[in-house]
Amino acid sequence: MGPGVSIIEAVIGEAQHGIRLDRALADLLPDLSRERLKALIGEGQVQSSKLGKISISMKVAAGQVFTVTLPPPVPLDTVAQDIPLAIVHEDDDLIVIDKPAGLVVHPAAGNLDGTLVNALLHHCEGRLSGIGGVARPGIVHRIDKDTSGLLVVAKSDKAHEGLARQFKDHSIDRLYAAIVYGSPSPAAGTVDTWIGRSDADRKKMAVHREGRGKHAVTHYRIIHRLRDAAVVECKLETGRTHQVRVHMHHIGHPLIGDPVYGRERKGFKSILETLGFKRQALHAKSLGFIHPVTAERLMFQSVLPGDMQELLSQLHV
Repeated sequence: MGPGVSIIEAVIGEAQHGIRLDRALADLLPDLSRERLKALIGEGQVQSSKLGKISISMKVAAGQVFTVTLPPPVPLDTVAQDIPLAIVHEDDDLIVIDKPAGLVVHPAAGNLDGTLVNALLHHCEGRLSGIGGVARPGIVHRIDKDTSGLLVVAKSDKAHEGLARQFKDHSIDRLYAAIVYGSPSPAAGTVDTWIGRSDADRKKMAVHREGRGKHAVTHYRIIHRLRDAAVVECKLETGRTHQVRVHMHHIGHPLIGDPVYGRERKGFKSILETLGFKRQALHAKSLGFIHPVTAERLMFQSVLPGDMQELLSQLHV
């Protein structure tokens, strides 16, 4: 075994009996994405001493044992950059950031630098979890570029595994504050749908019939009623791409300023232009989890950023 290579053993349980290998391994190894596992299977990095040819779609049986060989993470082309960070908490295993709106989380086409990852590489001097094997060191969850608020990043592989497991079993506490058009009725409720890529625009997400896409659940309640608008607190039970934005649009109350899911309503244009407010009014205000190394219960809060507070002041009845 070469330097930096690690091997993980996965034993198929009753809960995985009869399902595809990639799905079974994704259940057992929550720190590895299903796409990452598919790639590893295709590369011959998943083996079983009692089985011959291994394929992504093969059905597994309880008691079967598979070994997953993880090559060392690919060296990053991403450069460390001295970008200011609002650090809420930091220890040897993880760091909690209060991300400003406008900051992209990780490099991608069109955003190769100036991202949170670039900033973290500088701040942490490269000491970030590389368990994913891709150019997203330490990133276990994301919030959109133009959403502000709290984000936890893993600095150690143990923290990465533990946080990924909590996100997978939905035990992470996440609360968002959203300013929406109109006033939802009832004032509190649950949006329970399936979310997947839009048929009309692959850059957008949409609500689909049951079984298509991923199951998504958002619990919401009105905190303040405003002039033709409301501040809504959204508690995420799942964490799907654009979940709050899609769910609020689905119930007829899209986020103010949302350039993708919100259609500007009469009477708001001049307010948004005066304030220069050009993003979805969404803030990750609360984040709670069990520290994956110390087992301590941690809870963090973030106040509304200035641009959303200014928007509120303009919309008060």
